[in-house]
Amino acid sequence: MHYEVAPLFCRPWTLNGITPKLIESHYENNYGACVARLNAISHELRALDRSAASPQIVYRLKQEQAETLSSALLHELYFASLGGDGRNIPEAMAAVIARDFGSVDSWRNEFMSMATALDGRSGWVLLAWAPRLRRLINLCVGDACPMAPGCIPVLVLDMYEHAYHLDFGANASAYIAAFMRNIDWNAVEARYLDAAAIKPPRALEQEAFAALPSITVAEVSTLQRTGAPVQIIDVRPQHYSSKATDMMAGAVWRDPERVDEWIGALSKDTPIVTFCVYGFHIGCETTAKLREAGFDARYMAGGHSAWKASRGAVKLFRSDTPPETSDE
Repeated sequence: MHYEVAPLFCRPWTLNGITPKLIESHYENNYGACVARLNAISHELRALDRSAASPQIVYRLKQEQAETLSSALLHELYFASLGGDGRNIPEAMAAVIARDFGSVDSWRNEFMSMATALDGRSGWVLLAWAPRLRRLINLCVGDACPMAPGCIPVLVLDMYEHAYHLDFGANASAYIAAFMRNIDWNAVEARYLDAAAIKPPRALEQEAFAALPSITVAEVSTLQRTGAPVQIIDVRPQHYSSKATDMMAGAVWRDPERVDEWIGALSKDTPIVTFCVYGFHIGCETTAKLREAGFDARYMAGGHSAWKASRGAVKLFRSDTPPETSDE
């Protein structure tokens, strides 16, 4: 892999309170050295005899390659974040920030606080789009804080000393204020729109039960917390439940192989949630049987395991005897 130097995005002479000398030094010396080192690492990797090279050497080079590539890409986004009037955020972009942070001021205070905390240390402060969360988040990235996988930076602030010492000396606060004053929000908004179009990681899909309605553990927790009427049925298989020590608080266990024996005790006026161990076949198959019988039933995605992972309340497991079916 050969990495090309990206042209400088911002126009240094237009920046307010940041000199062209600082930008040129940062771009030519620090970013340039980063790209040169990245290409040198790539050359070393190509020259390696993989059959003879020790795993430690390969690991060291690949780790340094990842760190250097991250630095190069973040530098490019840093320069691309400058060149505008930071006071004027496009209305649509301001609305997105307010949606995800409560207000533009809340976002700005958090972002600047994170940068101030890096004064005297090394790192980056990012406004990034998280496809998994479908929202913007602020991130610190550095030696001890790697980039969150999948997140896409749209605004980058370099808090390494080389980014400001020529103009600001040790006065990192003045540098942070100058950066905020020079943000190119039109460019940030364009990057946000590109990032927001990226789909989140694919969710679990079960083709056999694609049409079957499900419910998340968070939604079940809300039903319990608000006291909404719901029948929660633990249908973990008997061979599994016989070894279980706990179960969801508020649930009753029923043998999934004996649905016909206990289905008559259920109310068709109250929604039903079923769950198995992990949210796969047993819970889905039981839900399908209940729906075929006219019940408003859904299976809990992730099953008992997801409930426990989300720190849902549990109780001591007991194999309840189903209520007798009424003859009325």
